[in-house]
Formats: sequence, structure tokens, C-alpha cells
Amino acid sequence: MKLDKVLIIDDNTSIISALSLLLSLHDIQTLSAITPQAGLQLLRENPDIGLVIQDMNFTADTTSGEEGRALFFALRELQPDIPVILLTAWTQLEMAVELVKAGAADYVGKPWDDNKLIATIQNLLELHDLQQQQRLAKSREQQARDQLQQQYDLQGIVYRSNSVQKLLEMATQVAHADVPVLITGPNGAGKEKIADIVQANSNVKDGPYIKVNVGALPEDLMEAELFGAEAGAYTGAGNKVRQGRFEAADGGTLFLDEIGELSASGQVKLLRVLQTGEFQRLGSSHTRKVRVRVISATNSNLQQMIEEGRFRQDLFYRLNVIELKLPPLCDRPEDILPLARAFLASSSKQLSAPAQQQLLRYSWPGNVRELQNVMQRVAVLTRDDTIEESTLALPQEEQHKVPDHSFEPSRELLEQTLAQCNGIIAQAARELGLSRQALYRRLDKYGIPY
Repeated sequence: MKLDKVLIIDDNTSIISALSLLLSLHDIQTLSAITPQAGLQLLRENPDIGLVIQDMNFTADTTSGEEGRALFFALRELQPDIPVILLTAWTQLEMAVELVKAGAADYVGKPWDDNKLIATIQNLLELHDLQQQQRLAKSREQQARDQLQQQYDLQGIVYRSNSVQKLLEMATQVAHADVPVLITGPNGAGKEKIADIVQANSNVKDGPYIKVNVGALPEDLMEAELFGAEAGAYTGAGNKVRQGRFEAADGGTLFLDEIGELSASGQVKLLRVLQTGEFQRLGSSHTRKVRVRVISATNSNLQQMIEEGRFRQDLFYRLNVIELKLPPLCDRPEDILPLARAFLASSSKQLSAPAQQQLLRYSWPGNVRELQNVMQRVAVLTRDDTIEESTLALPQEEQHKVPDHSFEPSRELLEQTLAQCNGIIAQAARELGLSRQALYRRLDKYGIPY
């Protein structure tokens, strides 16, 4: 719904007529009321009103502006984010300035400049409409997150970004399909968590779930670990039969992390298992058959490894039936603060606004794992309830090459700081290192009521 109507509240019918005519010449629809009560009722009944122009006095021989002040706050109570332009005489300037500080969009003296007034109204209508669209988009995003949370087992994953939301939607969609899944992304980004979510929502969620870090296995033991070995099949094997991870995962899921580290002979055997479900233990000619859902993960560029002859192309296509790409933490900054607070939950410690800013500025080369380690460290080192910027001690060389004065606080940081300061704009501005007017502009940009 486009917010394109202007509500005029003024007891002077000549002013209402003049403003209505002026706005109609610029294709702007108007509604009007001569009393505050009638104006408030029109606002309740017309959801497409995008702006209010209000007088400051409604009783004869009254010039204090108190009636306008009461109306302004009544309007804000009905619609906290609606822009309000105050019509003022010179005697109400002080009151008008006070209301602008309290959230009024602007004040216009009588008589007004038609061109300036029209430009102001058009800009405010456009901005308010954009903010409304943003709020609706945010609401839809939240609904989508809530619905996904209710419908699937997300294993307690903490996120706010749309990129992770889309990834989870795809992960839960393919979870029931009996096809291999390849999860790609940098170290520490949370690939194992995505694998857990796929497994938890699969048809074999009640079966075995075996995890193998292929990169941590010695090359001479890798095949024995994955496919098993007969007694005495290799030096040091002893007289015991070793059951492989594929056998252990029969009827369930096998998660192969760092799949790019698999040896050439291991790749051949893995390809056969994926094609036929069959394999042989090391040192045995007996063919065994299993039914295993394979989820693999890598931070390597498998395409490049194929070109270099270090990874089989046919195996890549078998593993890559479904690819889930997990972006690095620096590409989803909306997730940083929710994750940080989740890692601090058991300690009841809180982050100061400057500390939050530093977390958002940092590039997080170690991704979620690094963030978790930092939060665990500062929770131990901080004696007070509030974690300050100095305690974080993040490496300076990893900071984004952006001067502090250009830092743009996120919507979440603005909302949290405002809440911590009990809505006191001056205090919130100091916490964020902004002027009050700069803070007002950012609050208006995100449609945050104040």
C-alpha cells in the first residue's frame, strides 16, 4: 500500500483550502480536519495517510502551542513513525524546535514558501513510503525465519542474515532427498552446523550419524578408517578387524569434513560407494554393501584441484549433486552481534556500544569459530558485567581499512543502544559517537520509533 495521502489538521479553513489546493496541483491527495479529535479519527480510519501537517493552536486567543504539542504526541502514539510537519507562527518557534527534537519531521512558518513546502512534503512521503516497505520486508523476513524454525529442527543455529536464511531453506528442502550434499565455505564458518541440520531433518535422522574429519586422518590410515581393514592388513593393524566409518554409518548419515584431503585411492573407493553402495575393507576381497547418506564439506576449491589433477572430476559430480554455499562471517555482518550475544549467554556479560562497533568493523578471518573464541576469552577476562572495546583486543591488522568516522551503525545496534539508554537520544548519541541530528537521521532511515 502506497502512503500518499496528507492529513491537514488546522482550525483555520482558509489554511486548509490553501494547502489542499497547493497539494492537488502536485497530484497529492489530502484529508482535512479542524479539530485534533477529528484529525486523530481520520488517521485511525485511513491507513494510506503518509504525512500529517498540523497547526500548533486550536483555541481562539491561544498562542502557547500546548495544544499542538498534545496533538503531536497523540499522533505519535497512534503511528510512531509517521512524519509530522508543524505549522508555526513566530511565537511557537521554541515549542516547534522542542517537538523536532522529539521526532517531528520539520516545522514551517506562516506564511510558507510553496516550492520549499512541496519539496519537503514530496521527500517525506517518499521516505516514509520507503521506510514502510523496509518494515514490511523485515516483517516478512522475520515471519519466514519463525516459520522455518517451527517447521524444521535447526539445531539451535543463531543467525539474522538473509543469506543464511536462504541457505537454511535450501538445506531443509534437500534434507529428505536421498542424494549427496556438498557444503562449501571457509574454515570456521559453520559447515558442520549445516550438516547437522541436513541430517536432523532427513529420512535417516534416527539412524547413525558418523562424523569424520578427513584432513585429520593420517594418509596411511585414511582408507582403513573410512572403509575398515582386516586383521594384519597393514603395519600396526594387529590381530583385530577394524570396522570402517561407512559400516558404522549404515542406515544413517556419514559427514566427511575436509573432503579435499582424501587420498587418490580413497577417492576411487568413495566414488564406488556413492555409485553402488559397495566397498571392500582394506586387505579383503569381500564386497560389502551399505546404505549411507553422505554429506561432505570443504574449504578447498575443488574445481581448481580437478584442474591440477588432485581431485577426481567424476567424484566431484557425485558429491556435488546439491551444493550448499556458506558465506564467510564478514559477508553477513547481521549475524555478528546475535552470535556474539549467544556465545555470552551463559556468562550474563553484555557488550558496550563501542565494543559492538568494533565487532562489526572487524573482518573475522576465522569466522564464527574465531568469534566464539573471542567471546569465551573476554567472558573470562572481564570482571564487570559490561565488556568494553579495549578488552576485545582484536588484531589491528585485520581491521577493515575504513576510518572510524565513516562507520555506519546497523539497525540492530541502533535499536539496542536506544533501549539500553531508555530512549534518551542524547545518551544514545554519545554511546554511538554521533551527534543527535546524525542519530535522528539514522533512526528515520530505518524507521525506528523514538
